[in-house]
Amino acid sequence: MKCEWMEALRLRVLEEGAFRAAFVPVADIRFDWAFRDVCATNACGNYGRCWMCPPDVGGIDEMMAEAQSYDFALVYQTVDPLEDSFDFEGMMDAAARSSRLSQKLTGILREGSFPRWLQLGAGGCHVCQVCAKRTNEPCRHPDLALASLETYGVDVSKLAEAAGMKYINGQNTVTFFGAVLFRKGE
Repeated sequence: MKCEWMEALRLRVLEEGAFRAAFVPVADIRFDWAFRDVCATNACGNYGRCWMCPPDVGGIDEMMAEAQSYDFALVYQTVDPLEDSFDFEGMMDAAARSSRLSQKLTGILREGSFPRWLQLGAGGCHVCQVCAKRTNEPCRHPDLALASLETYGVDVSKLAEAAGMKYINGQNTVTFFGAVLFRKGE
């Protein structure tokens, strides 16, 4: 599965600030519709309030089928220190850093000769401070908007395992994951 462009992209993601990055076959990624139920609990406050989050982003069965139509994924993670397990500000700063990395990766992918990919981030779209959904407007940046891994039904703890990464990286740290899915020959 590995080729020169894959290794170059993996190394570039690391240079841009990922803690770890690895390619895995999409067949090794566990998908489960139950993650949509977690979204529906609205623990993050974005359910029905963000264009890239459920229920507006689409049906879980269709989204899982779309993701599973790809062949391999570049999985990447960020790991950031926290003052303690209640460091909410540190968690938000780490989430913003992870989002910036995902946006950089979007730019890198557009610069390359990748005709088609599916990029999934951590915890939903963070392009705008306030999603246009909350003001009843269309998405302001549909070319940059990013759905989460969980929105597509990805079991992130199993994704970490498949990529040879730790899901939890020690006390007083926070870890975020993202992935870009590709098809062979594209």
